[in-house]
Amino acid sequence: MSTLNTVNITNGTDSITVEGAVKGSAKAWVNFNGTGTVAIRASYNVSSITDNGVGDYTVNFTTALADANYAANVNLGTTAGGGAVNPAISIRGQAITTSTYRFISQAATGGNYDLDTFSVAIFR
Repeated sequence: MSTLNTVNITNGTDSITVEGAVKGSAKAWVNFNGTGTVAIRASYNVSSITDNGVGDYTVNFTTALADANYAANVNLGTTAGGGAVNPAISIRGQAITTSTYRFISQAATGGNYDLDTFSVAIFR
């Protein structure tokens, strides 16, 4: 096995430190349909999505992270009817492990809420 040691990576125009590339890159991300039969549209390092009930999802990582000290960013897409997202919807992180991230999408009224589109990005 060979080891490559370098400080920066460049494409001839832009440059980034190796540390920036490693630590600043998403360790996992997914865009998925959260209504009906949950389906992944596109992903990196995500093996599947578990539908735990209305508005309750678990993102399952293909390769586990080094630890559970990561940042999760969840973006909301459209409502089940295809309209704009209700601004009263919030995300609550539930279970953070090295191999999964579980979250709940909840309306201001307290009820869980499905959406047509969720995007989740994991950074560590």
